[in-house]
Amino acid sequence: MTIAHINRIATAVPQHDVHRAFIDFADGLLPEGTSRKLFRRMARLSAIERRYSFINPIVTEDGSWKDEEQIYELGRFPTTARRMELFERFAPQLAREGLDKLSLSEEERRAITHVIVTSCTGFYAPGLDFEVVNHLGLSPSVERTMIGFMGCYAAINALKSAHHIVRSEPNAAVLILNLELCTLHFQEIHELEQVLSFLVFADGCAACLVSAQPKGLAIDSFLALCIPQTSHLITWRIGELGFDMHLSGEVPGEIGRALKESGRQITRGKDPLSIDLWAVHPGGRSILDAVEKGLGLPAEALAYSRDILARYGNMSSATVMFVLQQVMQSAQAEQQGCAMSFGPGLTAETMLFHAA
Repeated sequence: MTIAHINRIATAVPQHDVHRAFIDFADGLLPEGTSRKLFRRMARLSAIERRYSFINPIVTEDGSWKDEEQIYELGRFPTTARRMELFERFAPQLAREGLDKLSLSEEERRAITHVIVTSCTGFYAPGLDFEVVNHLGLSPSVERTMIGFMGCYAAINALKSAHHIVRSEPNAAVLILNLELCTLHFQEIHELEQVLSFLVFADGCAACLVSAQPKGLAIDSFLALCIPQTSHLITWRIGELGFDMHLSGEVPGEIGRALKESGRQITRGKDPLSIDLWAVHPGGRSILDAVEKGLGLPAEALAYSRDILARYGNMSSATVMFVLQQVMQSAQAEQQGCAMSFGPGLTAETMLFHAA
């Protein structure tokens, strides 16, 4: 049976580190007193040091936020249409940087038969799939698929699609692009839980090549674990002033409980401690703590995920690919691994793999 392999992964982020500036700006949206104090405390405990955005924040003389695009001005936050204009302008720039870092040879470009793009933060047509084809000079007959609005676990679903393609067409080569501009959807809100939901998000892009070539990470199997009666905990809807996110504080607890009860389904009956490599989507520090506790893993098991969280924050669908890139760079032959991402449903999309 043909085995699909993730041959190569490249990642890119915009140049502007907005983490500290965002904290100061978000703090000002909250009423003075308990809410602000709690927000500052949660920011300190977030385990995030940097987050990148296409937005260039400028600190004014009075210490307030200003950005070059004049996107986030108090009382004048942009409409959804304006945000989509910005996505159409900046997303292709980040896509080109990620694709260039993949360093595809002319032979590899000619061999690409399929392009899959995931994004839940912006839409336009002709879209990013055409940007990929045009930038790399791919054949106009390349098959294109857009996976939209699936949230943080979309990269696993893209890999699942690539896996099926390669197994049915052994000569296929699938290029996947995961690109999110999460900072495009910050809302002018004054409730602590909603402001906290934007504390972790950032912009980022990952590109990878999947084929039957036996190099990189070999894909073994997939499993989706949907937690009953939790669909209300993560929602992502299109509103008049951007995409409206609800991210409940109950999410980590529900994930921890589900993994404690059903973790061996994900590892196909194996003891989680027998898995050498973990690539868990770092949705936040509390998410990683819940996975670690739910599966009974040692602290070092999620070191790659915690490192990506600290350096980049949560970039939605692109994030798990950043973790898998680190795993690929250090993996030894035949080591067993598990990738896992969480999103609306509440669902964990998982993938078992091994180093080729």
